[in-house]
Formats: sequence, C-alpha cells, structure tokens
Amino acid sequence: MKNKIINNSLLNPDNCTFMLIDHQPQMVFGVQSIDRQTLRNNVTALAKTAAIFNIPTILTTIEAQSFSGQLLSEIQKVFPQTSPLDRSSMNAWEDKKVTDAVHAAGRKKLVMAALWTEICLAFPVLSALEENYEVYFVVDASGGFTTTAHDMAVQRMIQAGAIPMTWLQVLCELQRDWSRKQTYNQVTNLIKEHAGAYGVGISYRENLATSK
Repeated sequence: MKNKIINNSLLNPDNCTFMLIDHQPQMVFGVQSIDRQTLRNNVTALAKTAAIFNIPTILTTIEAQSFSGQLLSEIQKVFPQTSPLDRSSMNAWEDKKVTDAVHAAGRKKLVMAALWTEICLAFPVLSALEENYEVYFVVDASGGFTTTAHDMAVQRMIQAGAIPMTWLQVLCELQRDWSRKQTYNQVTNLIKEHAGAYGVGISYRENLATSK
C-alpha cells in the first residue's frame, strides 16, 4: 500500500500520545527563554497537529483555580471536549489521573511540551523514561524561567535518553509524504498560519498557480 507508514522508529499517527503540560497564564508570565508570543504560536500549532492526525492528547494544568489560571484558550479551542487534568504536583507523572490517561492511550511513544522546561517538562520526561516510554519533547513549544534553566533542562533530558524536536518537525514527521491527501490540505493550511516565511512561500506558490 503506497501510503502505509512502515518505519516505526519515526513518529506516526498510530504510535504516539501527546502531552501538553501547564500552558497557563501564570506559567507564561515567567518564561524568559523564548519570545512568549512565539511560544503561544508554537504550542497552538503543536495542538493543531495532534488534532489533524487524531492523536490522543492529554492536557494538564497545575493549580488552575488558585494560582496558575486556566489552560491557554487557543489550546482549549483545539480540544473543546477535553477537560485539562488539574493537579497540585509539579511532576504531572506523580498524579494518578495523568498516568491513568497515559496508560489508557496504550502507546509507548510520548510527545511532551510544557511550562516550565526545567520543572513541569523535565520531571515527567525523566519519570516516563524510567517506565520505559520513548519520550520526545518539543523544545520550541516549551519555555524556561531563564535561558540557562531551559538549556540545562534540555541537556539533562537528552542525557537521560529523551529526544528533542520542534513543532514543525513533529508535523512533517507525521505527514511524511505529500501524497497523503487525507491530511495534505490541513497540514499546508497549518503551515501557512503558523510557520512564518515557510507558510508565506506556500501561499505565494498557490497564488502563482491559480493566476496562470
């Protein structure tokens, strides 16, 4: 079958679960390692990627009512029927609601992004690795309290065996082949909306084609 995905070493829509952890206003306020508007763009694009490919996605918040605020509205709009799993533990992996959701998804590849990188991302990444999950973390959909804190956390996770990615890399790895027309239009529309100059290039090429 021409469009069958056969390389299990890469992410595909059938072998991974997404975890978007603590993308909340109070956490965004403290981010210094990445431009905060860029962060919002990137995590929204990552959420839309999960929706396009119908990938199980776990949303979490920490102390939403008392401290950190609700999940960013742009993420919640992508998953209007999904309630974030709220908790008190800094390590989402230490909350049974979260691990139950991960286990229920039944997939051994986890794609994570979180605020902050050094705490709410690093802790569950390391915990999941200890349980023999294959963990990918999305560097540009996460952010740290300082650039140093973010960078040191990235190094720590890599040294432990986790795999760094960017949101656009995740998107293209899942699409893999432009002949997969069932997701082609959604993917290219997402690129046009969120991928800066690359998206402008796609729009430019489409406009040239329609003007002939």
